[in-house]
Amino acid sequence: MEFDATALSGVWVLRPVGIDDERGSFARTFCAAEFREHGIDPHVEQCSCSRNPKAGTLRGLHVQRAPHGETKLVRCTRGEIFDVAVDLRPQSPTFGRFHSELLSDENATAVVIAPGVAHGFVSLVPDSEVWYQMSVAYEPDAATGVRWDDPDLAIPWPTDETPPFTVSARDRALPSLRSWSSS
Repeated sequence: MEFDATALSGVWVLRPVGIDDERGSFARTFCAAEFREHGIDPHVEQCSCSRNPKAGTLRGLHVQRAPHGETKLVRCTRGEIFDVAVDLRPQSPTFGRFHSELLSDENATAVVIAPGVAHGFVSLVPDSEVWYQMSVAYEPDAATGVRWDDPDLAIPWPTDETPPFTVSARDRALPSLRSWSSS
């Protein structure tokens, strides 16, 4: 695997290095030793999968508050998504900044997201599926995040639709970045 660091500490873009032959291809998508070499928690406590039947389905921007912060490995196993990580660590020099990445079953790229960094995505094609590996179990009382459409973040979500997204009531009720930073 290739590990490409982003401007957000602890957020990595992973690209599999494949071997192609007459049978097809083969690539490693997870290796605990390689994660440790890059300072990434390799522990997997929980895996989840989201299915998104409609293009324009937005999930996020979600994070778990300490002490339930999670390292998250995110991969699009079917379809295509616009994936976003937002630094919500108050002492971080990149607080409030984001990194975006196009993830698809075609490019097999994945993103590692550090504890304290929110995650979200929008499905770009129908029937997109996203696979998550998390270092800690989901803790409902620690679940929070920030609004996907916060003007202070100014995330350039790709869409030609009006309204642009299918978003849950829970995600529409997430606080702004300014509210987050004052809490």
